[in-house]
Amino acid sequence: MAEQNASFKPTLGLLDSTMIVAGSMIGSGIFIVSADITRNVGSTGWLIAVWVITGFMTLTAALSYGELSAMFPKAGGQYVYLKEAFNPLAGFLYGWSFFTVIQTATIAAVGVAFSKFAAYIIPALSEKNILFDLEFIQISAAQIVAILLIALLTFINTKGIKNGKIIQTVFTTTKLFSLFGLIIFGFILAAKTEIWNANWTEAFSMKGWGKDTSSWTGIMGTGMIGAIAAAMVGSIFSSDAWNNVTFIAGEVKNPRRNIGLSLFFGTLIVTIIYVATNLMYVSVLPLNEIAFAENDRVAVTVSHAIFGNAGTIVIAIMIMISTFGCNNGLILAGARVYNAMAIDKLFFKKAATLNKYAVPEYALWAQFVMASILCLSGKYGDLLDMIAFVVVLFYAITIIGIFKLRKTRPDAERPYKAFGYPLLPAVYIIMALVFCVFLIIIKPVYAGIGLGIVLLGIPVYYLSIGNQKKD
Repeated sequence: MAEQNASFKPTLGLLDSTMIVAGSMIGSGIFIVSADITRNVGSTGWLIAVWVITGFMTLTAALSYGELSAMFPKAGGQYVYLKEAFNPLAGFLYGWSFFTVIQTATIAAVGVAFSKFAAYIIPALSEKNILFDLEFIQISAAQIVAILLIALLTFINTKGIKNGKIIQTVFTTTKLFSLFGLIIFGFILAAKTEIWNANWTEAFSMKGWGKDTSSWTGIMGTGMIGAIAAAMVGSIFSSDAWNNVTFIAGEVKNPRRNIGLSLFFGTLIVTIIYVATNLMYVSVLPLNEIAFAENDRVAVTVSHAIFGNAGTIVIAIMIMISTFGCNNGLILAGARVYNAMAIDKLFFKKAATLNKYAVPEYALWAQFVMASILCLSGKYGDLLDMIAFVVVLFYAITIIGIFKLRKTRPDAERPYKAFGYPLLPAVYIIMALVFCVFLIIIKPVYAGIGLGIVLLGIPVYYLSIGNQKKD
């Protein structure tokens, strides 16, 4: 591996940055998670409300991050913001969680989603096709394909930011037009007035599906907040990774301006698409068919209603394009966090170096190894529940950092200030913390493990500091 003390080269414009925001957000979630959301809230009004609430939170957080990205326009993004606002430990705990579960588990889950839908075209790639049964672990064709996909994208991104940029722009543009096409065709060809009207009857009468009783039960009072929190696990996963562009600030032209703008444009575009997609779903399918779509693949059922038997292939290709582009953005951006940590001597030393193409090649391959392990674990579904808790917790802490920096560094240059400060950032913090609290209540195992992973980073941090002193 060729190494040199090169610096990142600013090659990404506003369009490229916006494509990284939107492309990293849109993976497989929008095609699947509405089924689980519907089972949690049981009504059309609340299904749409969950997506609107998530969109509001995402936009608010993105607009708040604009201030931090303008203050610290350097590679590492959220890791740097937490370090600067609080202390190196806070930054490390984010970076540690990012490497062990946030980014790598998302890469693994998106990779496996690619394989699952590829199996519609090539059945041999199915997760049901077990290639190796080692007693303690079963390895399917889907897992192998996911690892090969991650390896391919990692290799491409080791050859320079331009390669990753081209893939991101082409695939994100393609999937945006594909999603708009699906929405338009859904409304024109398959929407039925009687289905739409029936779905909006008692639209805000919340009820949850009980697995044990196999029946719907009405939800009232504080139970409604818990149901919304449980439902939002899927929508937050689908809307996450919008902050990936902050990790590559060193490669963005005029980062003080373009990162904030790309965060706004990217999250706004995706929020509009997500809400419109779900409005299309409820115009095509009865609510029960959304809730109990086979394997939760709502988009497959909708596509079949729109395009007939060819619909399965149409949606499979769409999701393969979507997940391919999504993983490219995640892989490209994630390695920059480990690079920033390594420069601070808090990650593998070699990750601090850039190769002759001015990208952190070692960090990219370290990320590949961790994501591959998570692919093989077969636990990516469980990991996503942990991700939602950990991600939102760190978003809230980072936005608290804006308030702290306003007090500790009042004279610092702020080319852009958080929109709606202090009201909107405060509203986000409250909503995020309420979400985390209720997630602990309703999913204590997953939220507890997620919190445990974060706290495990504390001894790791002090071991790293101790090793630095020995050196």
